[in-house]
Amino acid sequence: MATAISSLITPPALHLRCRSTASASVSVSARLSFRAVAAPQARGRGLALRVAASSAVFEAPAEVAARKLYVGNIPRTVTNDELREMFAAHGTVERAEVMYDKYTNRSRRFGFVTMSTAEEANAAIEALNGTEVGGRKIKVNVTESFLPNIDRSAPEPEPVFVDSQYKVYVGNLAKTVTTEVLKNFFSEKGQILSATVSHIPGTSKSKGYGFVTFSSEEEVEAAVATFNNVELEGQPIRVNRA
Repeated sequence: MATAISSLITPPALHLRCRSTASASVSVSARLSFRAVAAPQARGRGLALRVAASSAVFEAPAEVAARKLYVGNIPRTVTNDELREMFAAHGTVERAEVMYDKYTNRSRRFGFVTMSTAEEANAAIEALNGTEVGGRKIKVNVTESFLPNIDRSAPEPEPVFVDSQYKVYVGNLAKTVTTEVLKNFFSEKGQILSATVSHIPGTSKSKGYGFVTFSSEEEVEAAVATFNNVELEGQPIRVNRA
């Protein structure tokens, strides 16, 4: 009374139900194995189809983020291979990718590196964060996209900008420069009325430029002479009369 296993798996009455159930509840990437067993409560000679699905074990997002590193302030000339080489001394690099502008195809001066373990990621941070590459101090941190306990509250509102006819434009600002950083930077050399970094509307992303106001023409001239082409957060800034 032996019956071929293929006839148990795909009888016409079960074939349709098997396809619809499996497609609804099991991902395409899963490897499916089927086993036909007699159902104790089945009426007559009916057969129940047992579907056992097995798939690759996926890491929780936090575990992935713990070994995925953000690498910022890298020179534009750094390639994916060079980025990989930079981190290979500190463990197994699963992936290294420099981010490029989709319109200009120029490096955006940052990238991501995924190490094989969180321990290797921490070792890379310890060894490489703040080191110089091509004359630039790079920043290496764990990505924060999926890490728990992050304060995701809205940022503090920007202080009110005091405008003035005595104003300078400050360009080529690093993305890390905030209004407070810009204000403190210019305040070290003299009195200023106000400072602001321009942001993309609705976001906290810097546009890469800002303004600083003073109370006299002499202070504007002094600011241009003192700060033009001076480095702020690793980038030489442009300071012109606005």
